[in-house]
Amino acid sequence: MGGEKYRGHIDDPLSEKGWSQMRAAVADYHPWNAIVCSPLSRCQAFAQELAARHALPCHADPRFMEIHFGEWEGRTAEKLLEEDPQALYRFWSDPLNNTPPGAETLADFEARVIHGWNDLLKDHGNQHVLLVGHAGVIRMIIRHVLDIPLDRMFRLQVALAGISRIRVEGEGETALPQLIFHGGQLS
Repeated sequence: MGGEKYRGHIDDPLSEKGWSQMRAAVADYHPWNAIVCSPLSRCQAFAQELAARHALPCHADPRFMEIHFGEWEGRTAEKLLEEDPQALYRFWSDPLNNTPPGAETLADFEARVIHGWNDLLKDHGNQHVLLVGHAGVIRMIIRHVLDIPLDRMFRLQVALAGISRIRVEGEGETALPQLIFHGGQLS
């Protein structure tokens, strides 16, 4: 719990600081019709609290879980650099071809998240939906919307408790997603 590390699928709860940051990010803003979240407690607990406060439906979808980092889960970059700096540098420079041992590939992560994103758009067309997710999931969706090459998605910085807004005009094949803002707060 706490600190910067490769969490992936580890189900760490939010710290008190995390709760404070998440609550501050949305304040009393609540224009949503629904909330969708990762089932990991660091996302789901906040999503459920927010949904209950504003009487909104909340659905946990496992496709919005963070990327699984395999043997790197729970470890810090500093520790990995001590043990095998070249493995971490290879991952940072070419994540498509240098998956951590036992980890989910970037291509599999992309397929999972974008399938969830497309279903979210189909199921909630013309609704304002809040997705409470992890940094990797947010990166993947923004990368998809902006058509950034998959191997460059880690160049997107995602702030803790930051909010990104994507507006989607139209539906189906003619839908046009636009990134309105990234890394902000609604308060």
